[in-house]
Amino acid sequence: MKIPRALNDLIESFQKLPGIGPKTAQRLSYYLLHVPESELENFAQHLTNLKKNTVLCSVCENVSESDPCPICLDPHREKEIILVVEQPLDVLAIERTGKFKGVYHVLHGAISPLDNIGPDEIFIDQLLGRVGKNGVTKLSEIIIATNPTMEGDATAMYLSKKLKAANDKIQVTRLGMGIPTGADLEYADETTLTQAIEGRRVM
Repeated sequence: MKIPRALNDLIESFQKLPGIGPKTAQRLSYYLLHVPESELENFAQHLTNLKKNTVLCSVCENVSESDPCPICLDPHREKEIILVVEQPLDVLAIERTGKFKGVYHVLHGAISPLDNIGPDEIFIDQLLGRVGKNGVTKLSEIIIATNPTMEGDATAMYLSKKLKAANDKIQVTRLGMGIPTGADLEYADETTLTQAIEGRRVM
């Protein structure tokens, strides 16, 4: 039996999303067939607005509705401390703890040679620009909060070397123990993240 072209195209589109396999893509596509057309149009509009109504903050690269983002604009944040994360979801996870009062830098990935992702494919140069000779002069600490995976560790080591070369007066630290090896920050609970922030170590 041949699947209608429109349905097949949607299934293929879903399969391109992370964590969506062929069966899940089929279930989602067939489910949407039974959704009222008005809801489907709403859904399509939300997808369109995703790109239209969001920007990357020119300071920290986080996803926001405005540039600079609210965190970078907040006068009460400790601008001398930057916490570096892999993804925007990591910012949300850390913000939920309420324990970090500094600002962020989002890399949008990690160095992964197997996936052909090198330093130039993520926002490392932008971070170095913030801490270099012509960057923010009052920085005191960079906390590297990449995930405790092979890719995250490789990225942390690379960043540490580059950051010290860019500005050797800034202390570079790494999140402390508490985050299990191989885990993602976005899935960690608030207590674990708080312990990791408070127990950070110098690199």
